[in-house]
Amino acid sequence: MAADKGLFRPRLVFSADAPTSQPAPTGPAPPEQAGRFRELMLPHLDAAYNLARYLARDPVAAEDIVQDAFLRAFRSFHTFAGGNAKAWLFAIVRNGFLDWRKANPRIDLGEEFLEGAGADHNHPEAILVREGEAKALRETLANLPEPFRETLVLRELEELSYKEISQLTGAPIGTVMSRLARARAMLGALMFAGEGRGLEARP
Repeated sequence: MAADKGLFRPRLVFSADAPTSQPAPTGPAPPEQAGRFRELMLPHLDAAYNLARYLARDPVAAEDIVQDAFLRAFRSFHTFAGGNAKAWLFAIVRNGFLDWRKANPRIDLGEEFLEGAGADHNHPEAILVREGEAKALRETLANLPEPFRETLVLRELEELSYKEISQLTGAPIGTVMSRLARARAMLGALMFAGEGRGLEARP
């Protein structure tokens, strides 16, 4: 399914020519590469922000993560050997999130959450197309444990292949497929549980 690019809009000020006081992690990209960087990377700004927001579950932190990721990506752009530009950028965004998480540890949902997530529910793709459920979906997706949330976003919203997700996360393809299946089941379980509570609350 295609990603809903209207879910979130970053308030970022980024220019590949803008000076910055932050140290370059791998050295600056040659000036002649600025145009190519804009052409290949800037179209993925919204997707990068969506990923950062789903991972961090904090819109302000997501902006900071993506801002830093684009600066790092520009400075290390000379190392980009071609291929999937989005996947390359996502790897930088993900590393930025991991750095942010180390500095801002949070308690994620534990394994006990997984026990009640059965697979006897409609596929989340069917849920995604239902009118008026985008907000509920975002909130529900944010409550999934991190590895499952990340895998679902990368596959279903950003449409990365299993191989690309495996390379990005460092998990074997079998693990990626298993996480995706469990994430779909958990998302469906939570969405239908929410619908049930809403029906019970009606007069």
